[in-house]
Amino acid sequence: MSLRVAVIGAGPAGIYASDLLIRNEDYDVHVDLFEQMPAPFGLIRYGVAPDHPRIKGIVNSLHRVLDKPELRLLGNIEVGKDITIDELRQYYDAIVISTGAVRDRELLLPGGDASIGAGEFVGFYDGNPRFDRSWNLEAREVAVIGVGNVALDISRVLAKTGDELLVTEIPDNVYESLKNNKAEVVHMFGRRGPAQAKFTPKELRELDESDTIQVLVDPEDIDYDAQSEEVRRADKSVDLVCQVLEQYAIREPDDAPHKIHIHFFEEPVEVLRDGDAIVGLRTERQELDGEGGIRGTGQFTDWPVQQVYHAIGYRSEPVEGVPFDLERNVIPNDGGHVMEGSTFADSLYVTGWIKRGPVGLIGNTKSDAKETTDMLFADAAAGTLNTPTHSDPDAILDLLTERGIEYTTWEGWYELDKAERTLGESCSIHPRERKKIVEWEEMVRHAHA
Repeated sequence: MSLRVAVIGAGPAGIYASDLLIRNEDYDVHVDLFEQMPAPFGLIRYGVAPDHPRIKGIVNSLHRVLDKPELRLLGNIEVGKDITIDELRQYYDAIVISTGAVRDRELLLPGGDASIGAGEFVGFYDGNPRFDRSWNLEAREVAVIGVGNVALDISRVLAKTGDELLVTEIPDNVYESLKNNKAEVVHMFGRRGPAQAKFTPKELRELDESDTIQVLVDPEDIDYDAQSEEVRRADKSVDLVCQVLEQYAIREPDDAPHKIHIHFFEEPVEVLRDGDAIVGLRTERQELDGEGGIRGTGQFTDWPVQQVYHAIGYRSEPVEGVPFDLERNVIPNDGGHVMEGSTFADSLYVTGWIKRGPVGLIGNTKSDAKETTDMLFADAAAGTLNTPTHSDPDAILDLLTERGIEYTTWEGWYELDKAERTLGESCSIHPRERKKIVEWEEMVRHAHA
């Protein structure tokens, strides 16, 4: 039996789901992978710091999936605008939504509207065409709210010099902003203790690899209660994170020109402003309550900073024509089926961050995709999938052409990839693997070469 499936979103979640679909031995599955951007790979291309090539190596495994003939990439298409969900039902037996999460959660505290979401800054330095092309980096002292890997990334990029990042794939506009970066001190803030930080050990250690950066932790912040100690014993990764933080806490300041201070037990309560200008961040000192939680001490500190970033999580955005939970910022689901109230939406499925929220790593994304595709195949076996009205696989291409949509393809990605690699090799000062093309129209033009 053959199935045609539309997967919406060509990031890791969508590609893993597509791979599971086409590898199924009971069905002859062909997947059309729709992507809003002109290029695939989602947050692997536009959410990973440019000085983390190891993580970008994940692209190689995703690349092998997209090379498979049963999978067709259709980029530069916004589902809900260029084509609707109801229209897709006319061409496919099932639809899997995997649009991820790229926007920032709001910082809900007084003055928080002046803070900048981490995703905005990440979008800038990763050359995402949907975000700003230039960045104000005049602040000498900067606060970063959050103690996860995204907070590490933006703190490290803020503390590095532009020339240190020139060997990466950053485009020219990003370098022009970063080379004028004035930041000398970056303060990271977490409201709980070291054992509750969401860092991964390798990323935390890499924070201190640059000769221009020293990471410091106040020894007073190295504190654990019985529950924290139990977490350390039960989770090797947590224990390693705590060990790295303890090493940072016993060192003396050196002459590195940029300092990153990681603060624990400091809960931000207000972004301080003088008119439109940020002049500080106020935090309240917390303490362990002996029951695995924390409580405020009533001791407040005003930290003199001129810019505040918050890395407190991403949020997904609705897809037109699909139910959406505005409180949790996910598509309502039972683990795979999209839910309309208490019933399944017709042949509509969800996977990735838009299914469970922006938590977890690649392993979670793979297990998510497996859960969703298992449900889809169970429905196929039960005969409850949609019956499309168009039998020709190329009928969808005819529709897109009729509407004048300049869709991009996997073959087009090879052309764009070649153009970026050529730009990187031609850099006279620092030749590199690639230099990212950032303008949307230019990406489309190269993809159509």
